[in-house]
Amino acid sequence: MENEFEGYFDDDGNRLDPNLVSKPGLCVSCKHDDDPSEEILCTLTRLDQQDSDEFQCFAYEAKK
Repeated sequence: MENEFEGYFDDDGNRLDPNLVSKPGLCVSCKHDDDPSEEILCTLTRLDQQDSDEFQCFAYEAKK
């Protein structure tokens, strides 16, 4: 059973499901995409911009 106090929430306290937010192509080509230590930051960035026309990430670094 999932703890009701864990997860992602908006400013009004509504639970957000990061699995319902698509992953932009920029994320797929980023070296942080497979880095577990960056997962929370990346998820929050996607959630914050989920309704935006253009996705921007200032932590983006291309995979080598």
